[in-house]
Amino acid sequence: MAEDIGWELYRSFLGVLQEGSLSGAARALGLTQPTIGRHISALEKQLKLTLFTRSQTGLLPTEAARSLRGFAEEMASTAAALARAAASQGAGISGVVRITASDVIGVEVLPPIIARLRRNHPHLQIELVLSNRVQDLMTREADIAVRMIQPRQAQLIARSIGKIELGLHATQDYLDRYGYPESLGDLEQHTLIGFDRPTAFTREAMKSLPGLEREMFSLRSDSDLAQLAMIRAGAGVGVCQVALARQSRDLHHLLPDQLKLHLDTWITMHEDLRNHPPCRAAFDALVEGMLEYRDLQ
Repeated sequence: MAEDIGWELYRSFLGVLQEGSLSGAARALGLTQPTIGRHISALEKQLKLTLFTRSQTGLLPTEAARSLRGFAEEMASTAAALARAAASQGAGISGVVRITASDVIGVEVLPPIIARLRRNHPHLQIELVLSNRVQDLMTREADIAVRMIQPRQAQLIARSIGKIELGLHATQDYLDRYGYPESLGDLEQHTLIGFDRPTAFTREAMKSLPGLEREMFSLRSDSDLAQLAMIRAGAGVGVCQVALARQSRDLHHLLPDQLKLHLDTWITMHEDLRNHPPCRAAFDALVEGMLEYRDLQ
């Protein structure tokens, strides 16, 4: 039954799930509202399911619709990957490559690497997805990922960049006002910048800082970029990448012998893209650029 259902019906279904209304899905997909409505009705008829109920705030997905959402998202990711691959056919290095990285890496580290990649391959188009969520390479949400965790799936190609060092940092202005901490215990007298909600990494990192709990952070954010901005503004003492801090003369690395944190860093892509020229060129450029960045430590 479902094998005969056209992708456009699932596309409209996902659009309504994401936008919450027929009109919103129509705007997002560049179609008319009646067309979206016909697609939803046709899909419900063929699946023999009710997918949405109407409410004052829009269309509410049923339990059946919510259970199907993941499959529709995988179809959308595959369709987007197919379009990127089709655009990459022809002579030379051209087409679209979708890269995902954390906020800090994507904003602070990758732009010059991507600029050099584009100078070498001017017909290459890059889509950069900034998220601390691990984008799924298996379902082709992205073509290449810069990850701070070693991938375990056998279908993924992974190149280790090594360990990127993290350390406590503060500006000279802050240290002039509040002094240099001489031990981890002295941090209790300082304004600390840190996370709001703990993650697996922060829980592991806290093992190196016994007694340092979330409540000790006077300034909290789950955004690495926000934490870095507060450190640079002289708001307090926080953790950032050593290589990144060394690019700024005003940031000082504090207690380097007493606190050692590292991020294992990997460049990863699906093995099916090994011989895909645009992805291969981007993968190699990312490896080269990230190795250079690591060596700044």
